[in-house]
Amino acid sequence: MSNYGKNYQVIVVGAGHAGCEAALASARMGCTTLLLTIGLDTVAQMSCNPSIGGLAKGHLVHEVDALGGEMGLNIDATGIQFRRLNTRKGPAVRAARAQADRMAYSARMKNVIENEALLDLKQGLVEEVLVEQNRIVGVKTREGLEFLGQTVVLTTGTFMRGLIHVGLNHYAGGRAGEPSAEGISASLASYGLRVGRLKTGTPARLSARSIDFSKLERQAGDKVVKPFSFMTGSIDRKQVDCYIAETNERTHEIIRNNLDKSPLYAGIIEGIGPRYCPSIEDKIVRFPDKNSHQSFIEPECLKGSEMYPSGLSTSLPPEVQLAYFRSMVGFESVEIMRPGYAIEYDFIEPMQLKATLETRVIDGLFHAGQINGTSGYEEAAGQGILAGINAARQCQEQPPVVIGRDQGYLGVMIDDLITQPTTDPYRMFTSRSEYRLLLREDNADQRLTELGRKIGLVSDERWRCYVEKQKQVEAAMSFLQDTKVTSSDSLTVEKLNLGDLKSGVSLEQLLRRPEINIQDVTSVCSGLRDYSPQALEQVEIAIKYEGYIKRQREQVKRDREQEDVKLPETLDYDAIPSISTEVREKLKKIKPTSLGQAGRIQGVTPAAIAVIQIYLRKKSS
Repeated sequence: MSNYGKNYQVIVVGAGHAGCEAALASARMGCTTLLLTIGLDTVAQMSCNPSIGGLAKGHLVHEVDALGGEMGLNIDATGIQFRRLNTRKGPAVRAARAQADRMAYSARMKNVIENEALLDLKQGLVEEVLVEQNRIVGVKTREGLEFLGQTVVLTTGTFMRGLIHVGLNHYAGGRAGEPSAEGISASLASYGLRVGRLKTGTPARLSARSIDFSKLERQAGDKVVKPFSFMTGSIDRKQVDCYIAETNERTHEIIRNNLDKSPLYAGIIEGIGPRYCPSIEDKIVRFPDKNSHQSFIEPECLKGSEMYPSGLSTSLPPEVQLAYFRSMVGFESVEIMRPGYAIEYDFIEPMQLKATLETRVIDGLFHAGQINGTSGYEEAAGQGILAGINAARQCQEQPPVVIGRDQGYLGVMIDDLITQPTTDPYRMFTSRSEYRLLLREDNADQRLTELGRKIGLVSDERWRCYVEKQKQVEAAMSFLQDTKVTSSDSLTVEKLNLGDLKSGVSLEQLLRRPEINIQDVTSVCSGLRDYSPQALEQVEIAIKYEGYIKRQREQVKRDREQEDVKLPETLDYDAIPSISTEVREKLKKIKPTSLGQAGRIQGVTPAAIAVIQIYLRKKSS
C-alpha cells in the first residue's frame, strides 16, 4: 500500500455525468480536486441513449446550467439534432431534447476537465473508502494506492458489483467492455450503509448501412433551435434526421417464444428494473394487447455507423435480438454491431443521505447519481453539481446549499430521494413537482443563477449574460405595458385581427388574449425586435399565466409555514406521545430537517404532523 503524496480537498470517484459536474463545481469554487475514473477514455460516456434532455430532464439541464454547470454548454456544442417537446402544451411542461454525437460529447467534456486549473484527472479503480472516527479521509484503488482528501463524492454509476446479462450468460462488468468495482460496496456496508440492488438495460446498436430508411418515418429537428445553456447565443449548424420504426405481431411472437432465454423471466436477475423504461420483453408481457411498440432510430455520432433503437432495450440472447429486429419493416437485413444487455448493480439507499447529499453515517462522504438509485444522465448531473458544491462548501467551512422544492426540480428530486423508499430507479417527471408552473426551463436562471454567483460558481461571463437578460425582461415588460394600440392604428388592427377594438389597449393587454402570441406582437411592433427571444418568451409567459403563477406563489407561501418549522437532528421522537411506532421509526430513520419534509415521508400521517407541531410549541413555550 502506498500514498500518492498529494492531499486534495475534494476527491470525486467516477467520471460520468455526475462525477464531471461534481469535480468541475468544486474546482471552480476554488478547491483542489481529484477526479478518479476507471478509464480516461470514457469521461462523460453516454452508456445508453446518446441524448440529453426530454420531459422534466430538460428542466434539470437548465438548472444545472443556471448554477454554473457544464452539461448545457456541452450538448449545445455537440448536439446533432435538437427538438422542443410539448410545444402545444403549457409552458410548465415544454422541454428541450437533443441527440448528441456521443464521441464529441465525451471528448469535449474531457477537454474541459483537463483544462480546469485546480482539477486533476487520473485513472484508477476505487475499491475502498478510508474512514477514521466516522470521517472520510480518502480512497484506496485496486492497485493499493491511497489518495487522501477532506471530502469524497462517490458517483459510481452501474459499476458497484456490476453484473452484465446477455441471454442466460452473465459476467462481471460495470459497462460493456469495462470492469466492475467489486470491493467498494462491501467497504461502504462495513460502515453501516444499507446496500440495495437495481437493474437497467440498453438496446443493441445497429449498422446504419443495413437499415432501409426509405421504409421508416423521417423525423427532422427543429428549424429554429432553442439552446440548453443560457450562455449559448444560437445554434445554426446542420442537423441530422432521426426515424420512427414499429415492432409488429411477428416481432412480439419471436420475443414471447424466447422468454425462457431472458434472465429477467428465468429468475436470474435479482435487481428491480426501471418502471418507466422497461425492456422490450417486459413490454410484450405487460401489454399483451398492444400490436406494436414505437422506436426512435437515432444516430450515435456523425462519423460512425451505429444507430440507437430507443425503447428496445433487452437482455435476450444476440440471436433472438437479431431475429426480432429482422422481423421489423425496414430492418429485414439489419446487422447488429453491439448486442443489447441488462446490467445489475449495487446502490446505496438514499434515505441515508442528508439534503446536501452527504451521508448520515460517514461525515464528508457524498453520493451522486446512480449510486443513489436514480436513472438518467440529467438526474445524475443535477445530483453531481450539488454534491460537488456541498463538498467544496464543507472544505471552505461554509454553510451547505440546499435547494427547496419551490426553487427547482433539483430540490424536488433530492427531497424525493431522501424521504421516499427506492423501489425502482428514480426518474424525473414534471408531475413530481407541485409547483411546476414556477419551475420552468425559461426561468431556471432567475431561480438559481444568483445562488450560483453567491457561492462562487457562476463566472463573470455567465453573470453578465444573466444580468443582461434580466434587464431585457424588465425593459420589454415596461414597453408592453406602456405602448398603447388604438383603433386609428389601422395596420396593427388589421394584422392582429382587432376589428372589435373600441378604445385603446396596451400591448400587454393584447398579449393576454389566447389567440395572440409574442411573435404576432413583435411583427407589428419594431420596438420589441431589440430584445432576445429568451427574454420575450419569459415576458409572454409572465403575462399570459399571471393569475396561475400568482396562485402558485401563494401556495408556496402557505407550504413554507411548515417548511420553516425546523426539526433538530437531535429531536427525541420517543418523547413525543400519540404517534404510532411505525411513524416514530420512520422519523428516527430519515431524520427530516423540517415539518414539511416530515409530512412527505411515506406513512407519516397529517395527524402525526399535528402532534409533532403541538409538541414543538409546548417545548418552546
